[in-house]
Amino acid sequence: MKILFVTSEATPYFSTGGLGDVSGSLPRALKRTCGDADVRVVMPLYKAVKVTLDAETVYEGRVRLGWRDQYLGIRRIVSDGVVFYFIDNDYYFGRDFAYGNYDDGERFAYFGKAVCELTAALGFFPDVLHANDWQSALSVIYVKLCHGGDERYSGVRTVFTVHNAEYQGKYDPLILGDVFGLPEECLPAVEYDGAINLLKGAAFLADRVTTVSGTYARELSDGYYSAGLHNFFREISFKTRGIVNGIDVERFDPSTDGTIAANYSSRELSGKGTCRRELIKSLSLEIDDNTPIVAVVSRLVPHKGMDLIVRVLDEVVSQGTAVFAILGTGYPEYEYFFRSVAERHPGRVAAEIRFDPVLARRIYAGADIFLMPSKCEPCGLSQMIASRYGAIPLVRETGGLSETVVPYNEFTGEGTGFSFKNYNAHEMKSVLEYAASVFSRREKWDAIIRSAMEKDFSWDRSALKYMELYRDLTENG
Repeated sequence: MKILFVTSEATPYFSTGGLGDVSGSLPRALKRTCGDADVRVVMPLYKAVKVTLDAETVYEGRVRLGWRDQYLGIRRIVSDGVVFYFIDNDYYFGRDFAYGNYDDGERFAYFGKAVCELTAALGFFPDVLHANDWQSALSVIYVKLCHGGDERYSGVRTVFTVHNAEYQGKYDPLILGDVFGLPEECLPAVEYDGAINLLKGAAFLADRVTTVSGTYARELSDGYYSAGLHNFFREISFKTRGIVNGIDVERFDPSTDGTIAANYSSRELSGKGTCRRELIKSLSLEIDDNTPIVAVVSRLVPHKGMDLIVRVLDEVVSQGTAVFAILGTGYPEYEYFFRSVAERHPGRVAAEIRFDPVLARRIYAGADIFLMPSKCEPCGLSQMIASRYGAIPLVRETGGLSETVVPYNEFTGEGTGFSFKNYNAHEMKSVLEYAASVFSRREKWDAIIRSAMEKDFSWDRSALKYMELYRDLTENG
């Protein structure tokens, strides 16, 4: 089977978050679990992508976009059996910022056109073209609307993954032809609520739509989660499926991680105690053995549930329920709050307002509880990483959090974490107090740690589900 994975970012070449992790890991897992699959990835060659010296130029030509005629270079690297293509155009992608430019619509329209040109230029017409989020949406739209009569594309099936419906690629219908190169009769396919909506257009035209968890797939039919697209997602629910993301379990492995104070595993937890003591020392925390360290490693933004933490943090710390290790950046008001609360409670709250991947791992390794009270979380990766390091997640039951964290049952001893349902600060506080009480019972807590660390979060599990979807699509339509 031939699979072309279309994305605006992929690790290790360029990533700003979850999409990059998925796009770098899933194709490799597809190749690893289904060795006979021909898996290829295409992404822009941003200024920040350092592959120029290693990448082979396999094609140079031109791309027509409306009235424009633009250069196209295609660079190629092979990694772990997966071919990575980079779309080279310095005018569109040789910039300091990958996103947030005034002409992002035109830039990613060019990218979509370039993907179609790549398939023709290299003679690689995939069985499945799998695009991701609005930046890649036009690759699906162009295949369906501009190449539908081309015999070479007749066997190409399309999958479109919605990683986060808040980002839709919305533009004025007046630029349909000038910027996107689409005729007027194509407007109904890409229009929603009076605007061009690229995410809607790709989801409408794709043969299958996926999201990054089954719960999020259902939540998209609710206006609370879908940023205005709930009625549309209800209409396409028949072809929508949720598949939970994975994480790189070799990269996030406390038994081999060289950045943490001591290595450990679910069978031998003594090293986690060493990591805890080192974290206490490095962050100047004051704590006894029966009080948990609660970690918050997050973007400090509203949808991550920061307002819930802000509401009760002083109260929780003053009561002696827990101490906190906070790492992240985000909205200035949250950064200011966490700095100020650390000043009010020295030794009880440590606030590191910066992006620091190494410190993040040391916090995962040394913390006892990982707090992630998201308002909306399509899948989430942090709770899975925390579980791998034995920092027991405490989450709100939304999106992928509800599928990757099994609430602790004190009667059976089963469970991998703690959860609460309503978006309510004191409901979160109550569950945190309960988790702290369980922490003081070491045998029970160690059993939870082992269950969390042994849970399968590998990409191989997800890759098998995607391959099942691809095969069903190509065999049954």
